[in-house]
Amino acid sequence: MSSTSMRTHQCGELRAEHIGQTVALTGWVGRRREHGEKLAFVDVRDHTGITQCVVDNDVDVRSEYVVRITGVVRARPEGTVNSTLPTGEVEVGECHVEVLRSAVAPPFPIDARTDDVDENLRLKHRYLDLRRERMQKNLRVRAAVNGAIRAAMERQDFVEVETPMLVPSTPEGAREFLVPSRKEPGSFYALPQSPQLFKQLLMVGGVDRYYQIARCLRDEDLRADRQYEFMQLDMEMSFVTQDDVLDAVSEAVLDAAEAIAGDRPPAIEHITWHDAMNRFGIDKPDLRFGMELVELTDAFVATEFKAFAGAESIKGIRVPARADEFGRNQLDKLTDKAKSIGAKGLVWMKVSADGIDSPVAKFLSEDELAEVGSRLEAEPGDLLLIVADEWMTTCEVLGTLRNDLGRPPVHEGPLKFVWVVEFPLFVGVDKETGHPKPGHHPFTTPHPDDVDKMISDPMSVRSIAYDLVLNGWELGSGSIRIHEPELQRRVFKVLGISDEEAARKFGFFLNPFDYGAPPHGGFGLGLDRLVAILAGEENIREVIAFPKTQSGADPMTNSPIEGDPKQLLELGLRVLPRVD
Repeated sequence: MSSTSMRTHQCGELRAEHIGQTVALTGWVGRRREHGEKLAFVDVRDHTGITQCVVDNDVDVRSEYVVRITGVVRARPEGTVNSTLPTGEVEVGECHVEVLRSAVAPPFPIDARTDDVDENLRLKHRYLDLRRERMQKNLRVRAAVNGAIRAAMERQDFVEVETPMLVPSTPEGAREFLVPSRKEPGSFYALPQSPQLFKQLLMVGGVDRYYQIARCLRDEDLRADRQYEFMQLDMEMSFVTQDDVLDAVSEAVLDAAEAIAGDRPPAIEHITWHDAMNRFGIDKPDLRFGMELVELTDAFVATEFKAFAGAESIKGIRVPARADEFGRNQLDKLTDKAKSIGAKGLVWMKVSADGIDSPVAKFLSEDELAEVGSRLEAEPGDLLLIVADEWMTTCEVLGTLRNDLGRPPVHEGPLKFVWVVEFPLFVGVDKETGHPKPGHHPFTTPHPDDVDKMISDPMSVRSIAYDLVLNGWELGSGSIRIHEPELQRRVFKVLGISDEEAARKFGFFLNPFDYGAPPHGGFGLGLDRLVAILAGEENIREVIAFPKTQSGADPMTNSPIEGDPKQLLELGLRVLPRVD
């Protein structure tokens, strides 16, 4: 109970055991219902819940008035108990009402379903939207997650350190927000994409175990799981291996999940990146459902079907008991989707008691059809989808279709954490330079078993990098860092970064390593995403107090706004027409 000089109880606290007590409540008026000529029922609301108060009919209180009501708790009359409310057995009578602040009618009902209100209207009046029970719950879930994580990190001897918000521009792979310097016209700071460089320097500085609940900023397109500003559990550890980092992070996230769900999820399993792609077609697999990719390549080594003959990889998925849902139009749409991702085509098969129905069945032998059915464990009513292409394309296409057709909503099913490890050190080739691109960042340690292949076969080199995934959402990533100069130079060579360029771009970061850098590694975990899943929300905007819209605007403050001419002049800036 959080009593103050103005209240004895909060609105959601009253129960049958309070009957007979004189109480004082404060909050906002929800619904008002007339009860005969002399009385009215007024619902008073705060973040804890609602209490029904019986007031004189002539008391002038309306929706969203801020009030203080004193009265006596009593049992509701027989037949009027509201079993949907925790306070539904009681009401407050003999009420004296004090209006602390009148209010104009809100632009939308506070008790309305979120789906019934335009999101821009909600965000324009976010201070009203925050009064909703759903938003109040989400913010408190967020606070509980932060509290559990802080406690877990402190328990594991991590030290909280704040890192700068004005930093040099760094090549971390995402667009940065630049901040012009008034003192140095033409020079700019950047807002941090992460505290990456500073936390590694803290390890050089002997801090040993660092953490921070850090605000990070990236100028990237927004979507359901991405905002310009986001909060991150950032951590770094010295004298550790990958398992040490994973154990520390697992402790914190499982504590957070237990704080919200009540039960502690099981120990987090590990899966390699290659296995994740092979089984789920994606490096952030959702383990709440099956429909895993099944290897079929060797079943067609002697096939006469041209679409399969000589294919590097052939895989299939089984969509259980849904064949009847897919007519020809729907199947054509699935094929178009597969092609849009990069596949040459998509083979579908419908399973019935009489066998397999498919446009390609006539090109396949009975043994091949039987092998497909056996490996996919097909049953009558199932839909089978098969792709034959390069290995990566086959995986990505079927992984996308698997998620589209099988993935449950975020609030359904158990919490399924998984660590994905051994990511490729390099991914793809830079079209401008012809050199490989780093999969994580250029300071990630290569897998010790693969170091000798960095020049001869760089794309096969694994890294000591890892992602944490929950229900198909990537929560964050990390790695063991390079702390040896010679190994760092070898990685830079593969990336096409000369010693001179490395000194120019990274000298301020790498030079301190010459004074003795310990082996170290770390991780960054997106708290907005973790909170959204634990709160059962599909969009992180629902767990952020003041988010931006998908276009990056803030309807409440009307930002972003044009720069003031006087400020621009002082900064030595002028705005040019945009060139797309």
